[in-house]
Order: sequence, then C-alpha cells, then structure tokens
Amino acid sequence: MQAYTFDRAIAGAFVRFAGGFWRGPTATRAWTLTIGLALCLTASTAVTVGVNRWQRWFFDALERKDAETASLAVLVFLGLIALTAAIGVGIVLTRETLQVRWRAYLVEKLVGVWIGNNRFYHLAATHTEPDNPEYRISDDTRWATEPLTDLVIGAFSAIIGAAAFISILWSVGGSYALKLGGATLTIPAYMVLVALAYGAIASGLMMWIGRALVGCVARKNASEGEFRFALMRMRENAESVALMGGAASEQRTLTGLYDVVVQRWLALVRQHGRLTWVTNSSGPMIPIVPLLFAAPKYFSGEFTLGEVVQLAAAFVQVQLAISWIVDNYNRLAEWFASARRVMDIVDAGEALDTRIACLGDGRIALKPSADGALRIHAVEVTDTAGRTLVAADGLSIPAGAHVHVHGSTSAGKSSLVKAISALWPWGRGRIEVPAGARVMVVPQKPYLPTGTLRHALLYPDPSTAVSEADVQRVLADAGLAHLAPRLDQVERWDQMLGNGERQRLCLARVLIHKPEVVVLDDALAALDEAAQESLEAVIAKRLPKATLISLSQRPRPVSGGLMRFELVRGEKWAKVQAVAAV
Repeated sequence: MQAYTFDRAIAGAFVRFAGGFWRGPTATRAWTLTIGLALCLTASTAVTVGVNRWQRWFFDALERKDAETASLAVLVFLGLIALTAAIGVGIVLTRETLQVRWRAYLVEKLVGVWIGNNRFYHLAATHTEPDNPEYRISDDTRWATEPLTDLVIGAFSAIIGAAAFISILWSVGGSYALKLGGATLTIPAYMVLVALAYGAIASGLMMWIGRALVGCVARKNASEGEFRFALMRMRENAESVALMGGAASEQRTLTGLYDVVVQRWLALVRQHGRLTWVTNSSGPMIPIVPLLFAAPKYFSGEFTLGEVVQLAAAFVQVQLAISWIVDNYNRLAEWFASARRVMDIVDAGEALDTRIACLGDGRIALKPSADGALRIHAVEVTDTAGRTLVAADGLSIPAGAHVHVHGSTSAGKSSLVKAISALWPWGRGRIEVPAGARVMVVPQKPYLPTGTLRHALLYPDPSTAVSEADVQRVLADAGLAHLAPRLDQVERWDQMLGNGERQRLCLARVLIHKPEVVVLDDALAALDEAAQESLEAVIAKRLPKATLISLSQRPRPVSGGLMRFELVRGEKWAKVQAVAAV
C-alpha cells in the first residue's frame, strides 16, 4: 500500500515538471504575471505598513485630544483605503489569471504525457496506469496549482511582512529591563523575541499534530476518484446494466464505494478537529499577547498610547507571518496530495518509456516494403512477460490483395493486428509494411467521439478535405443514407446509434480517408454475413488499390482472388497458416 506522507523528492519533481510554465514558449506570459503579482503584493505590504504608522499617529492625536490632527488622519485613512482596494484588484487579477494559465499549461503537458506515443493504451494494457487518470488530469491539476500559487503568495507576503513589521517591533519596542532581585536583566528587542517564540510554538504544535493530514487528504481524493469512475462506468453501460437487471447490484457497489469516501472524509474531519485545537487556542491570543507585554512600559510612561497600538498591530502582522504554516497546513497537505497524484502519471509514463526503450532489438521490427507487399517474417507476438500469444511466418500479401484470417475467440487475432499497426512492440520477428502506406485499423468495438456526426465520420482527422457529395456518397455506400440530414447535429451518437450502425459508420471512415492498407479486426461482427461481404465489396470497389485484411471468428467461403488464413490454436499459442489461395 502506498505511503501517504510528505516526500521532498516528489514535491521537487512536481515543481520541476510544472515549473516549465516559466520556461520555453510560455515564459513571457508567466513571468509577466508573476512579476506583476509580486509588485502588487509588495505594494500591499507597503500600504499595510503605512496603516500601521497611521495608527500610531491617530491614537497619539486622540491621547492629546488633538481634533485637528485626528480629522486630518481620517482623510489620510480614506486615501489608504482607496489605495488598498486598487492594489487588491491588481492582486486578484494577476493571481487568478496566473492560476488559470498555469493549470492550462499543466493539463496540456499531462495530457501529452498520457496520450503521447499511445501511452494511455500501453499503460492500461500493461496494468501500470495509475487509477483514475481522468480525475487526476481534470481535478488534481487544479488542486496542485491553485493552492500552491496561494501558498507562494502567502509565503512571499509573510517574508516581506515579517521584515517590515519586525523592524517596527525592534525600533519602537526597544529593550525591556527585567528586575530579578537586586539585579537588572536587559532584554534587547524583547517584542521581537516574544513574537518569534509565540509563532514557533504554534507552528511546531501544528506540524506535530497535523503530520497525518497529508495521508488523510490523499486517501480521501483517491476514494472520490474511484467513486466518480464507478458512476461514469455505470452511465456508459446503462443499457447493458438495465437489460441484465443489474441495477440493485450496481447500487450496492456504489453505496459501498461511497461508504469508503464517507469514512475517509470523517477521518479528515477528525484530523481537522485536532488542528482546530491549535488554531482556536492560539488565534484569539494573538492581539492580547502584545498588549500584555507592552503594558508595563505604558504604565511607566515609556510608551504612548499610539506606540502601544502600533506595537500591537505590528505584533499581529509578525505573528501572522511567522505562523503562516499554521494557517496554511491544510492547504499544504491538499496541495501535496494532488501533486503526488499528478506525478504518478508522469512517473508511470517515464517508466513505460524506459521499459520500451530497454527492449532494444528484442522487439518486433517494422520495416518498409519496397514493392508494396505486406510481409511477416518469423513474428512472435508476446505479452510483456515474454509469453508468446500468436506466431506467423512466411506471409506475403501483395499490394491490393484481399485477405481473410479467421480464428476462434482468444486465438490472438487482435494481438496480430496490434503488431501490424505498430501498436505492440513486445515480441520478435519482422513485419514489412508498404513504404509510406497509411494503415487504418477498424476495431471490433467502434469508437465515436463527442460532437457532430460529421466529426465522428471524419475522425481521427476532422480537417480532412472532402466534398459534400463525397460525404453523401460514402454514407450511402455504408448503408447510412438515412443519417445524411443529421450530419451537423451534436448528439451522443455512441448511444443513439445501434452497434451495427456504429460499425457501418466506422467503415465509412475508411472510404473517406482512403488508406493503402485496411485492417478489419472483427469490425463487422454485429452484421450478418451478407452485409459483411457487401461492405467489403464496397471497399474493393471504392479503393481498388488498397490491401484489405479482414479478421473474424467465422471462415469465409473460398472466392476468386481471396487469400485465406487460419489461426490454429496450439498448446501454448496460435499460429497463422494458409488455408487456400485462389
């Protein structure tokens, strides 16, 4: 089980990965926002110092009963308030824009890590994908950037605020003469020492009591991701669940998953309760402590009322700066938990790349074929552990040939397809593909992206230039002419169309993109045999020079020009052998 504790290495890795926002093409925007925010924060601190000095001026005027000076101070105060408001607007605009832009950068990078080089497929196929990557990309990127921005802002403000107000405590507070019997002990800058000691005690208690908070937050986030995934999965399979009468079972599963969410939230609530002992105990004392320590010098006449108020206000500001970690420990824990989940995807992607790179020559080699033929030489497709799944040797398919491969379920048809399409590197042997040829695979499970029906038809390249007449003809060829009036409607086409219609639409894509090699991986299984033959005949007519490889569970009757192969299951794996070539 993964340990959910703060790890400097993970925090550093996240900062390096996400810190790319301040390098490269986005650097100008990032630094403009960052410097603008820093200037606004510095100006805000300067105004706060000005308010602190105003307090001394105003209260000294009250103590002297100087109405004229007090009235002038009120006018100055109104100016300070207006300036504070203006600076506050600048802080909000630069901070929130920085957060939005940084998160956008991180999401783009993370999506690239997950999808690039088909990692999303390989991670799932090798069972090394972190759980709920979609939740990590959509939600954890937010919680890994927004709190960190606020935390850095808080730390920056705390540092410059502490420097400004400690100087006030030092200069105004002076030293304190403590009489011990007949001796006098002089304590220099005693108000500074009190503020430092008070903040250190409160922060130390917070870190000690809240050390388990990181784990609580991480476990809570993980359980919520699992619950959300279960909800999404049920919605995507609503028809199958309803037809099988599985609603009650799904409800029990969802209830059980949410029970875990509740228990982990309650654990977080209990941890928050423990932290509240510290925050609610130390918070109310902050404005009182400086008054207690300043009172002896006020009573002796060493301090004026204005100086006491100024010291108290400065003490509060220093205390807030020193105890910054006390007020932000929850957010720090939330940030680290999400940063860790983000880096899990990055680490998994890097580990996968390393794993594939280490294959070296021990992988299926893909070479161009000069004469346009597709050849398979001594190929063994294996799983990631090296166990052979399917083997083929001596297959030579001329350009424009039509090939049918049949085999029982789990014989290895899909594994062979993955090797031909360069999706699966694990194995041995050599596959030659026509040089420059586009290989288009139509899988058994059709995929329709969200958007219009036209977008689904042009997928995976919606920018493909095609005339309206060709679109209409392709739909008619695929038996989908009735959908032509709805081409530009946005619907959940993956749910509105039947399985046969979805398979016909995926075949229509082939006619749109006109690849040189077409691989049908049981892509027409939802249709009857006559419909399958009819659609393959359409491909032969519209793409006469294309090589067509069709894989299915059922053998195809011998016909003129058709090359037939069979996947024969052995004791350990299946082999491809020729059946007939007419």
